[in-house]
Amino acid sequence: MKNRNQLMQVIRKYDFALYDLSLYLDTHTQCREALQLYRKYRTLRQAAVDEYVSRFGPINHRENENEQEWDWVKAPYPWEREAN
Repeated sequence: MKNRNQLMQVIRKYDFALYDLSLYLDTHTQCREALQLYRKYRTLRQAAVDEYVSRFGPINHRENENEQEWDWVKAPYPWEREAN
């Protein structure tokens, strides 16, 4: 089981890979291998985000799923030192 910081690092790695692949796909639109990798990393990133949100709360305001209150402001923000 990963701690908060390790899980955030995993998410950042997937973000980097997705960004890099998107740049490649902008110029190589027919590359099926790159598109397949993009889809794979997008799925893996979403799984990591889901785990992070369920264990530590929202990463950003779009992930606030609490119907009763606005959870986004309760815990330290992911970029604050206390969160890592």
